[in-house]
Amino acid sequence: MSNETFTMDSDWLEFHPAPSKPGFVPPAGAVDAHCHVFGPGAKFPYAPERKYTPCDASRDQLFALRDHLGFSRNVIVQATCHGADNRALVDALQGAGDLARGVATVRESVTDDELQHLHDNGVRGVRFNFVKRLVDTRPIGALESVSARIAKLGWHVVMYFEAEDIAELTPVIARLNVPVVIDHMARPDVSKPVDGPAFAEFVDLLKNHSHVWTKVSCPERLTKATVAPGQNNYADVLPFSRAIVDQFPERVLWGTDWPHPNMKSHMPDDGELVEQIPLIAPSASLQTRLLVDNPQQLYWSD
Repeated sequence: MSNETFTMDSDWLEFHPAPSKPGFVPPAGAVDAHCHVFGPGAKFPYAPERKYTPCDASRDQLFALRDHLGFSRNVIVQATCHGADNRALVDALQGAGDLARGVATVRESVTDDELQHLHDNGVRGVRFNFVKRLVDTRPIGALESVSARIAKLGWHVVMYFEAEDIAELTPVIARLNVPVVIDHMARPDVSKPVDGPAFAEFVDLLKNHSHVWTKVSCPERLTKATVAPGQNNYADVLPFSRAIVDQFPERVLWGTDWPHPNMKSHMPDDGELVEQIPLIAPSASLQTRLLVDNPQQLYWSD
């Protein structure tokens, strides 16, 4: 246990206390492929180099949300507030048994034994964050070095960056010898046309590189519209997610992003987020690819 006391950033919002029960029922075996655990800080301290201090969000709360929303499994992604200390992630994976897999954060100096320990506990990928407000340096060297080493484990790389970084990172991505999963469609500007040149750059990345996947997640981060209960929320994001699912159904994932780090304007209702799924994947076959087949291939193929 830690002797440190952590206070959530004052401009943060806590996750929704009572998300609605979605009318959409996910198919059997559905995976929430992007979610987090935070702390609890008294047990798993937050990293000294963190850019934010979150609310605590425990594994038991995550598993309760999974059941409430009608999902079967989780992919738990290491959050930047924990840095490369993956103890909270591993604890959550151990608590989930075979119902969760993980994406860790590691330093370039990670040993093979440490990677094997993570693998034995359900980790199947490594995440690299390129969002400037969240990291001090852009980890291109570590990305290339670590990706070469995780190939033998059958892992993949998860990259978080923004649309303005696509041109710079495309040559790096092209060189990687493992699958690459890009978080949240590289955060497109949804005020621009879905068929315009800005989003076409991201579409071309997927089109030209068959090892690149993406998560059609986080409309609450991408929307430019005011979000209010009972409104047609996130309608401006739907054309972008739908376009990607239509064109690349075999390389898309979906997740809640619970407990929604760094949300400051509004806190989404996770049940409402689930209701977006049939709007971006309207057929049963697309829903099964998005929620079952694709995450099974990346995370449970062994």
